Amino acid sequence: MWSFFARDPVKDFAYEILPDTQEKSGIWTLHRGKRKTSGEPVSVFVYEVAQGTEQQTQLAKAAFKRMKTLRHPNILAYVDGLETEKSLYLVTEQVTPLAVHLKAQADRGGAGELEVSWGLHQIVKALSFLINDCHLLHNNLGVWAVFVDRAGEWKLGGLEHVVPEQGDPSGVSLPAPKTVYPDMEKYDPPETPNSGGEKCRAGEVWRLGCLIWEVFNGPLPRTSSLRSLGKIPKALIPNYCELVGANPRARPNPARFLQNCRNPGGFLSNSFVDSNLFLEEIQIKEPAEKQQFFQDLSDNLDSFPEDFCKHKVLPQLLTAFEFGNAGAVVLTPLFKVGKFLSAEEYQQKIIPVIVKMFSSTDRAMRIRLLQQMEQFIQYLNEAAVNSQIFPHVVHGFTDTNPAIREQTVKSMLLMAPKLNETNLNQELMRHFARLQARDEQGPIRCNTTVCLGKIASYLNAGTRQRVLISAFSRATKDPFPASRSAGVLGFAATHNYYSVTEIAARILPTLCTITVDPDKSVRDQAFKAIKSFLSKLETVSEDPTKLADIEKDVASSAQPAGASSSWAGWAVTGMSSLTSKLIRNGSRPANATKIFFDNLLDLLFETLSIALEEMENEDEPVGDRWDDEDWGSLEARFHHSSLNKNQSSDWSSSGWDADDSWSNEKEGQGQSSAGEDGWGNDWAEEEADTTSFNKTLPLPEGVRLTSEYNWDSSAAKGASQNDLFASVSQRNTASTAVSTVRMEGGKKTNVGDSFRVD
Repeated sequence: MWSFFARDPVKDFAYEILPDTQEKSGIWTLHRGKRKTSGEPVSVFVYEVAQGTEQQTQLAKAAFKRMKTLRHPNILAYVDGLETEKSLYLVTEQVTPLAVHLKAQADRGGAGELEVSWGLHQIVKALSFLINDCHLLHNNLGVWAVFVDRAGEWKLGGLEHVVPEQGDPSGVSLPAPKTVYPDMEKYDPPETPNSGGEKCRAGEVWRLGCLIWEVFNGPLPRTSSLRSLGKIPKALIPNYCELVGANPRARPNPARFLQNCRNPGGFLSNSFVDSNLFLEEIQIKEPAEKQQFFQDLSDNLDSFPEDFCKHKVLPQLLTAFEFGNAGAVVLTPLFKVGKFLSAEEYQQKIIPVIVKMFSSTDRAMRIRLLQQMEQFIQYLNEAAVNSQIFPHVVHGFTDTNPAIREQTVKSMLLMAPKLNETNLNQELMRHFARLQARDEQGPIRCNTTVCLGKIASYLNAGTRQRVLISAFSRATKDPFPASRSAGVLGFAATHNYYSVTEIAARILPTLCTITVDPDKSVRDQAFKAIKSFLSKLETVSEDPTKLADIEKDVASSAQPAGASSSWAGWAVTGMSSLTSKLIRNGSRPANATKIFFDNLLDLLFETLSIALEEMENEDEPVGDRWDDEDWGSLEARFHHSSLNKNQSSDWSSSGWDADDSWSNEKEGQGQSSAGEDGWGNDWAEEEADTTSFNKTLPLPEGVRLTSEYNWDSSAAKGASQNDLFASVSQRNTASTAVSTVRMEGGKKTNVGDSFRVD
């Protein structure tokens, strides 16, 4: 029973002092600590009665009392305390002594003027609060009395010598600092020490000048050193000289000093101080002011201290989005600050906000999220992507705004590795099929094809066999030249997923039709791809034992996130002698070719993005238009763009009726069923459509179809040598004006508006 009353109160204290973390701070010993229940970091000031003098004990108890009663944002915040016969425990927010902080900053290159300017602003504001509002004198102002929190903000402490300006009514007087520490005498002003009133206030301002000198020049050796300016910034020199003037009446009040330094050109007149002052009053600012502030903040963050961004700007950004309806404008600064966070901190602070943002119906918010997905996709787990993000992102595929549709397609490059079986192989493929077949914008159709080629490694084998050939074949019939190039490049980039039978029966016939494409760049890519595929078939023909190695990826399972397919060199450069040798030797320059294809497809993406921007810029000056709310005007520009008019005016004349999914384009845009937009159509049907189309074209005189030849007879062979390749039929393309190539003696010449061979 008696042991209960004799229990040590220190053991029941709610805070734990961490070992080997002490730092001397005046009469106190500063320790790092944490709350036992939550682990929240704190600082603990400990004073041992047995180790101090009677005067020091009196000062420690006075400081303990002042800390409980003084509350100000710029004064060290009291959290908890414990007073026993043996010791005093003073718990505050987690801080570091200013001297230690400045030394650490010096080791990293020195504290920046922006950080120091805001720190001095806070200390002067705290001193003004004590003198003008509380009518108290600090009497202990110096580097030792200033502390820095996690955000880099300076806090005024050292309240041991704080007394009322007119004296303590109780008659109790505290010892002066120099009686406890003799070396403190150099910080005393030159006037009579015991004078009161205005001269006492002037003494506080004098010590403020000493603090400024020590911040820039280090410890003050003697009072006369104040005359040497040292490293004090030029913008601060006039105001500093007023603080340490010999005439006490000429020294400004702290509030006046603050005002002078905030004038244009003053040391405290900069974007960092302005941003901090705005953040302190953000709750009472108008919405328009907040919007403008967050827009400007993104540019300023690069020059702000990292700790300030993490611990002060970030909480304000999160609060502004959560409760202030700040909208998309907070995204750019939010992601900039996110770069300073660890993976664990990012998961705790940023990811919940991002997940919530994706459910927003604000178009500006959605497009900014899609544009900046690369900055946060690595922190998203697969469960959140599939259940909370992807269901909202897919709405972008059917959005009426072309810019959102394009960004949604591009975002799939980043999301595909994290999508599950259903979302990737069913839902996403359904949307891709509809976009490629029905979207009115050529660049979007092209980007869909490119994206499909780049995510093919993540599809399962069944989806690849059902989708890839049909999708790339459809792309080769697109009226937009870049889409046709994308179709050819898609075949090349995914070459390892096709069997030799599919290459011979389905891919090569499709590529051969592109060799007479009106656009020369498309023809060039087609010839390269044909030679590459032929080289592959030739390799198998010469050595059938290599068939298994060449087709090893055809039925392979989807690759995990971060893996890459081993693209062989023959995909585009098969005609080069070096690559041919590598193929015959069975070796593949996988890394070099993979880089080649990545760069090639990225370039195509970039080219199409530029095309979209050019269409947007036709009727609108250059600028960042994503912040505008007038999305309707953007839709109108895309709908009436000249490119769209030229490409969709007469698709039937370009042979689009051969594909049923494209012939429906004329009947109106809209969502289609899986059957209409699917890529699983039988190749025989597509071949039949193309054949029936070709039969309607008149053949030049003396030309016979290859099916009419008897290939087994020698006579037929002789006839074929005479006229089989004498002329080639090509359908006219009335909707597209292109240069014609005439074959005369093995030379190509431009002669007209249709591609023919004489």
